[in-house]
Amino acid sequence: MVKISVYGAKVICASCVGMPSSIETFEWLQAAIRRKYPEQLFQFEYIDIFEQQGDHRKQLFAQRVVDEELFYPVVLVNDCIVGEGNPRLKDVYEEIEKYL
Repeated sequence: MVKISVYGAKVICASCVGMPSSIETFEWLQAAIRRKYPEQLFQFEYIDIFEQQGDHRKQLFAQRVVDEELFYPVVLVNDCIVGEGNPRLKDVYEEIEKYL
């Protein structure tokens, strides 16, 4: 199963003003990926970078997003970063194809 993770926040990052929110991007990605790969099962997860995470790995990556000032949302496919801020579907699809 391919895992799609989106790390973001309720507040839009300062460099991303005018772009969709992290949640909107997460929902858009879910819809687009499900349309492109209707028979494939995906695990989708949204992680708020400013909330405490129960999973140590998620907490470390959320802290990395903050510390390294990555543009969020940060999109990962099976733990590989494929987009920051305003992700491109083409890049997400290319990474997904490696696992199908």
